[in-house]
Amino acid sequence: MRRLLRNPVRLVPIGFLVVILLGTALLTLRFATVQYERTSFATALFTATSAVSVTGMAVNDTPNYWSGPGLVLITVLTQVGGLGILTGAALVVLAVSSRLGLRNRLLVQAETAEYGIGDVRWLLVRIAATVFACEAVMMVIVAGRLWLGYDYALGEAVWSGTFHAVQAFNNGGFNLYTDGLLAFSRDPWVSMPLSLGAIVGGLGFPALFEAARRWRQPGRWAVATKLTIWGSAVLLGVGFVALLTAEWTNVGTIGQYDVRGKVLASFTQIALSRTGGFAVLPTGSLSEESYPLLIVLMFIGGGSASTAGGIKVSTFFLLGFVLWAEMRGEPDVTVGRRRVATASQRHAITVALLSLALVVAGTTALIVLTEGVPFNRALFETTSAFSTTGLSVGVAQSLSDGGQYLLTALMYIGRVGPLTLGSAIALNTRRRRYRYPEEQPIVG
Repeated sequence: MRRLLRNPVRLVPIGFLVVILLGTALLTLRFATVQYERTSFATALFTATSAVSVTGMAVNDTPNYWSGPGLVLITVLTQVGGLGILTGAALVVLAVSSRLGLRNRLLVQAETAEYGIGDVRWLLVRIAATVFACEAVMMVIVAGRLWLGYDYALGEAVWSGTFHAVQAFNNGGFNLYTDGLLAFSRDPWVSMPLSLGAIVGGLGFPALFEAARRWRQPGRWAVATKLTIWGSAVLLGVGFVALLTAEWTNVGTIGQYDVRGKVLASFTQIALSRTGGFAVLPTGSLSEESYPLLIVLMFIGGGSASTAGGIKVSTFFLLGFVLWAEMRGEPDVTVGRRRVATASQRHAITVALLSLALVVAGTTALIVLTEGVPFNRALFETTSAFSTTGLSVGVAQSLSDGGQYLLTALMYIGRVGPLTLGSAIALNTRRRRYRYPEEQPIVG
């Protein structure tokens, strides 16, 4: 275990790559498809990467292309990917805390529910137990609803409930229906458990465990937990109101629903758009005002050390506090009577700017590779791939091999990039015994 902790920053991307290549090899075998034909390498690589990175984006009709064994394999890859993300994040956080000296180590442990290096085994057990317990609850509710309310056979209901529970908690977006979850958009017994599971899975183990341990004392939460929990609530609330307003009269989405159906469908779609990737509404029929909203929410993503992608909620709101302090001329950035370290501010800016540059470059490349794709749809697709959300407006299914390889690279980078980059920066912090004279260049 100590060898594993020495350099988990390097181990995480290598481990994901190995699992992806193994999954690709298995998906190219004949047993994995309904037609009993070999899948092309590009499609198998795309699907394996999408599953392991818990993105859920597909280039084919998942339920009608992959056979039963193929769907089981995708489920296993998603579960392995989700547990791998949480485990890798846990090991990286603990390794970073052990390399920062006693004072900073204590601060980091406070931000991660006070776990230390000696608690690795117990921490991993708690993570696994949380994952399987949440998935079991979702599976029972969804399977029961399909069995009792939709006349599914018991075995079919259990399989569908298990598949979608694994996808929801791990923030994957694969589903067993050609039109996504549109048939259940007004059924709270199906859409709500999956939405809540995706929200919990997208919070991350540090915030989740501390919030559960100190649920009566939210004022004593660490800064990272506050930013993640309250930030997620703000994004969910603002996104829900904005989407409900934009789609209220759109007959292609919720325009023909009653008020209860509109509220439920809008809430679940926003909850799943940030991280989960399930389509409760037809994304291709959304109003033009909804696309920028979903793009921003996907880019932000979920909590740190979670199965969700994006730049992370804490990063986004920390940048907001930095901007607010700068506008007010404050010497320090404070969150809840706590001063945020300058290094954390620089890390947040670095991750956000590099992520933005990657999405812009990916969008430009996708437009070049696929002539005729509108900019907003190309941006939606690349943001979804990078943020490992998995929502699609139909561009992915029409891509050539070159376009598939591009989105595959974005999914992989989006999955391991922010964690690896942030941890590498923290571990590579240098201390100099001298400083150069200060100068203030004109900005703006």
